[in-house]
Amino acid sequence: MPAIAPGVRFLPGRLDRAAQEALVAELREVVREAPLFVPVMPRTGKPFSVRMTDCGPLGWVSDRAGYRYQPTHPATGKPWPAIPDRLLALWDEVTGYPHPPEACLVNFYGPEAKMGLHQDRDEEDFEAPLLSVSLGDSCRFRLGGVERGDPTRSFVLASGDVLVLAGPARLAFHGVDRILPGTSTLLSGGGRINLTLRRVTKAG
Repeated sequence: MPAIAPGVRFLPGRLDRAAQEALVAELREVVREAPLFVPVMPRTGKPFSVRMTDCGPLGWVSDRAGYRYQPTHPATGKPWPAIPDRLLALWDEVTGYPHPPEACLVNFYGPEAKMGLHQDRDEEDFEAPLLSVSLGDSCRFRLGGVERGDPTRSFVLASGDVLVLAGPARLAFHGVDRILPGTSTLLSGGGRINLTLRRVTKAG
């Protein structure tokens, strides 16, 4: 399919059903160790519409103190579980980046959840790509440019789709307009899981 924009690599159906099911099973183990929590907006304390957790050496959190990465779960105080090996292998295969990701955000979207346009810029290393994996119900994903007022376009991300934002698209604004309930049977209770793998620190 034609390129969406410079630096964007869209791999629809990159994970087949068996791979998706295996990954969901591994994520259940992650959630047992690091339960889903509801992040809140800095300053206002307004809760996000998604629930989330993390795996990897670092996890992204948001609370009244701000956005940041930390090595422990905000509720349990325990280190985050390891990133599943199949995700590390996927990073190597599709990004070509020579250093491993340090954080994998696990966002769970219910039928009414969404995510406003934002940039991922809490990391030190903007040379590293962002890798997104979609599981479960499809969503209407919106992608813009590096300035908030740039034109945007939307397209559907379905279960098993992989999206890479790199180079000129690394700091592109992006978000989720809405979930499309009932579009997947992968998750028994419905909903969508989005995994975002990120390199946080600059490699030595």
